[in-house]
Amino acid sequence: MTLRTVEWKDNSVIMIDQTKLPNELVFVKYTDYNDVAQAIRTLVVRGAPAIGVSGAFGMALAALQSKSETKEGLLSDLEKAKKILFETRPTAVNLSWGLEIIMEIAKQGNSISDIRESVINKAKQMADDDVQTNKEMGKNGAELFHNNDTIMTHCNAGALATVGYGTALGVIRALKENGKNIKVIATETRPVQQGSRLTAFELKNDGIDVSLIPDTAVGYTMANGLVNGVIVGADRILRTGHVFNKIGTYQVATMAKQHNIPFYVAAPLSTFDLTSNPDDVVIEQRKATEVTGIGEKRTAPEGIDVINPA
Repeated sequence: MTLRTVEWKDNSVIMIDQTKLPNELVFVKYTDYNDVAQAIRTLVVRGAPAIGVSGAFGMALAALQSKSETKEGLLSDLEKAKKILFETRPTAVNLSWGLEIIMEIAKQGNSISDIRESVINKAKQMADDDVQTNKEMGKNGAELFHNNDTIMTHCNAGALATVGYGTALGVIRALKENGKNIKVIATETRPVQQGSRLTAFELKNDGIDVSLIPDTAVGYTMANGLVNGVIVGADRILRTGHVFNKIGTYQVATMAKQHNIPFYVAAPLSTFDLTSNPDDVVIEQRKATEVTGIGEKRTAPEGIDVINPA
């Protein structure tokens, strides 16, 4: 995909509404950081690198929205916006990374106009850097796989999870660009179906051979020799080596180990958290209706408890 998932244009934030995919390609425009926060919360935009840049763009909007006439007042408004944006998706460290960078840039400004200009420019640079980083990561990761490999991936770590090109799918794109014949097995990734709605959409759009499987078929495909390697993205990577990613990644990883299949994680430096311990990481718990129904059709009985970690 050559489209950008999120970008800055005419003092507004433009996003692909990923809740409409794969049936519609819809772009939404935001001029209020509260709307950006809601977009992150409701998965209009998702994927750790993408929400990191979206958070930075949200801060840029907050700088423009502020009515304060002093630097101190503007910084106070930015701190409020930072808190609102941070609370949308707590697991992905890229969000706090993006917010902190913008806050530090703002503190260095000498005037309100200077702060606004520097914050906007930095957020735009972060978006450009994300695409370039993903392309470099794809180039390096492509060396791990071979011609005619079948590669499994879980959730969506593609262009739609970043500003562009993708992390795990960036590696797969690089393989195709290098002339390698590859196939991809994508898990559907219940309950929000990022694999079927987004990953399969991206790969089909790019002419890459993709087969979709239910999450429950991971063991079957591995046990029957249908998978040569696995590559996924990440929401957070700790100095201890712990990787936090979409729910279900642990199951895929343990089955890959059981069947001696190489398992790789593709992620930028903004995904690394060198200060937290595993118990410090908040695992987002999402609403029960994501599990009890498909679309508007309820598939589970009323009155039951639901555990829905993201």
